Amino acid sequence: MSLTEKILSQVPGDALGGLRKVDRLWENLKQNTAPTPQAVEYSPQPLETINFDIVISGATLGILIGTALALQGWRVALLERGILRGRDQEWNISRKELDVFLKLNLLSLEEIEKAIATEYNPARISFPDTPDIWVRDVLNIGIDPVYLLETLKQRFLQAGGKLFENTPFKKATIHPNGVVIESTSTDAQAAPNLFKTRLLIDAMGHFSPIVRQARQGKKPDAVCLVVGSCAQGFPKNDTGDIFASFTPMQNQCQYFWEAFPARDGRTTYLFTYLDADTERFSLETLFEEYLRLLPQYQKVELHQLKFQRALYGFFPCYRQSPLKTPWNRILPVGDSSGSQSPLSFGGFGAMVRHLQRLTLGIHEALTSDSLSQNSLALLQPYQPNLSVTWLFQRSMSATMNQKIAPNQINQLLSSVFQVMEELGEPVLKPFLQDIVLFPALSQTLFKTAISHPGLVMKIIPQVGIPNLLDWMVHYVNLGIYTGLQPLAKAVEPQVKQLSPQQQYYFHRLIEAWEYGAGGDY
Repeated sequence: MSLTEKILSQVPGDALGGLRKVDRLWENLKQNTAPTPQAVEYSPQPLETINFDIVISGATLGILIGTALALQGWRVALLERGILRGRDQEWNISRKELDVFLKLNLLSLEEIEKAIATEYNPARISFPDTPDIWVRDVLNIGIDPVYLLETLKQRFLQAGGKLFENTPFKKATIHPNGVVIESTSTDAQAAPNLFKTRLLIDAMGHFSPIVRQARQGKKPDAVCLVVGSCAQGFPKNDTGDIFASFTPMQNQCQYFWEAFPARDGRTTYLFTYLDADTERFSLETLFEEYLRLLPQYQKVELHQLKFQRALYGFFPCYRQSPLKTPWNRILPVGDSSGSQSPLSFGGFGAMVRHLQRLTLGIHEALTSDSLSQNSLALLQPYQPNLSVTWLFQRSMSATMNQKIAPNQINQLLSSVFQVMEELGEPVLKPFLQDIVLFPALSQTLFKTAISHPGLVMKIIPQVGIPNLLDWMVHYVNLGIYTGLQPLAKAVEPQVKQLSPQQQYYFHRLIEAWEYGAGGDY
């Protein structure tokens, strides 16, 4: 019996079965064997009746945007394949990012405080043979998803929203004036439900059938594998790790760690960046590695720990992101859209970051009837500050047959983080929250190139010249977008004279410059 089998058999629920189920998905992705779904069709016939302005498929994070839009008076339906309930594991975020819940009237100050399950400080960045770096107020808040989703659900229903649980998405048919969504209720006796709407929002995550059809079975350009657990019995520790590494490369990848105090103990994660090569190891293998190295990482013996739950998953990333769907009246949001950086796990944090922008944009799109493919594409614009992070992701990984020194990735990262620490919090903090700013990035690159020229030279063959040239384009664009921001603010007062449709296009342009340069930070 392996260590993974032994430990996961102690965890409540079928943790081992769940891990193996996700592993089968990972194997399908590597082999590229999953059939491309036919989830979206066209019909030339106009609809006679339309029941909703917006139908959102995927309610776990869709409830955030659904509630915001219902509060603005739109007729919103939320479809959830199971029961809408948050998981037991906290969602980590920075306190400042929670302000959007107040701005959009989603939660009161008291409710935000009640939603915070844990709060800790400081957080550590740690690499071998270099002093640790400590930061405060970054991803140090643990939100209770069960309380958050229950509170939002009540607000959504009070605002007139309609929630349909046990209602999985089956397919969508696009008509000239709306979309018909077909759903199979999980009750086998029930007839398929039909929902007629002006706009379909896809919040079904990375593996949405709509997204898989739009991407036409393309393999992801990179994947983040993550495993972990929440357990009791660790030595008392009120600090966290945002980014830690203590081993050289193993199994042709670099292991990274995170740790957070949690309400039920301490959460620890092992994650790594790699490609979807058929030779890559399974999640179960990574879990075995996690259990092997956890005692060394947290200075604790496994037999001292009482495991509360196990965590595992993988997050595909595509260079062609955010996704531009080929259809009218369908908008992917959150992980479906690929609007998170290839360094982050997406999910809650990425959704919250774009919540205000998307709420305002969808409201304007519906008001001005800007629901064509091209109009909706403006709601998921190209963002150079996300595109530049592809090179960082590539510098933290190696292809299957690539020969690089075992400590090269650690040496590079420790040098870059030391430089960022010397440049101060305005450089380091945004980067840790997945926001790349042009001045901060330029200072970091310049100082790293001057103080560690040898390391920089080693990186070029590792990432490859084509990737470097591609990155240069995004870097220049990041500079241009940064320069355009003040111009946008200057001409904004003149926009009120335009028609609603022109205003919609202009506001999306301003937002693309702002978010694309990290100006929302």
